[in-house]
Amino acid sequence: MKEEVIFRMESAYREDFEVKSYHFGGPEKTMCIIGNMRGNEIQQLYIAGQMVRTLKRFEEEGRFIRRHGVTVIPCANPYSVNVGKRFWAMDNSDINRMYPGYNKGETTQRIAAGIFEKIQGYRFGVQFSSFYMPGDFVSHVRMMKTDYEDTGLAQLFGMPFVVLRKPVPFDTTTLNFNWQVWDTKAFSLYSRSTEKIDKKGADMAIAAVCRFLSRMNVLNYNVYGGYESTVLIEEELVSLRSTASGLYIPHVKSFDSVERGQVLADIIDPLTGVTVAQTEAPEDGIVFFAKDSPLVMENETLFKIVNKLHK
Repeated sequence: MKEEVIFRMESAYREDFEVKSYHFGGPEKTMCIIGNMRGNEIQQLYIAGQMVRTLKRFEEEGRFIRRHGVTVIPCANPYSVNVGKRFWAMDNSDINRMYPGYNKGETTQRIAAGIFEKIQGYRFGVQFSSFYMPGDFVSHVRMMKTDYEDTGLAQLFGMPFVVLRKPVPFDTTTLNFNWQVWDTKAFSLYSRSTEKIDKKGADMAIAAVCRFLSRMNVLNYNVYGGYESTVLIEEELVSLRSTASGLYIPHVKSFDSVERGQVLADIIDPLTGVTVAQTEAPEDGIVFFAKDSPLVMENETLFKIVNKLHK
């Protein structure tokens, strides 16, 4: 294992800002893995740290094939982790909306530029990402439609779903998009949790990366086959919204099968205890996303359903 500080920024009043990488195997730039870029991505930080631990063991056991090498960057934003803020504490900017970066720009632009300079040229790129809506969702691989994406490769991770998303203008500054433009096959892996550690979900993500590396002849390692991934277009997911505000009582969770007309959640008046609204499944399908906080506002997204699909 080779440890390296790939970016350092001096600070007058606190410890210097450092981004560390850990390289395993041979000298080739086969895969780069990035953990958290946002301060609340604790699950993603945990997964990346366990990935370092796993790859170190594989290296000691001589499991890397030929000259293939894998680099892991567990944490790209230690300052925000330390103060418990999702975005950069000074100006609330998002490092993952600053790529490819600018080395003479704002702080987060300089961080993005410093990181991106070091992670270009890899054949594959994996980012452990957090879902843009808080809640319970199915672990999946997400890719942007840039004409460079490869869903066949994404299916090799063996996750339940591969989700394709049509990028909107501000997505062009994300790591995933820029990796693809700079000729790296980029994948975003989503675990079910963000701010809490979900060991089962973490183990699934680590197994998915090991499965991919094994299938691409990077690792000599036997891992179970996983899922035969279903490819979805994000626009195909059906959003179910609340028709009233109140206390939210869900009856299903992510990856549950549902039938048409099934009651998925009740919304209760917090003062009288009376059910004021119910959410029903419009078709048979699978729950992709489910809100998990107890308070709900009117017209808030409660569920995303993969319609007409059965487990």
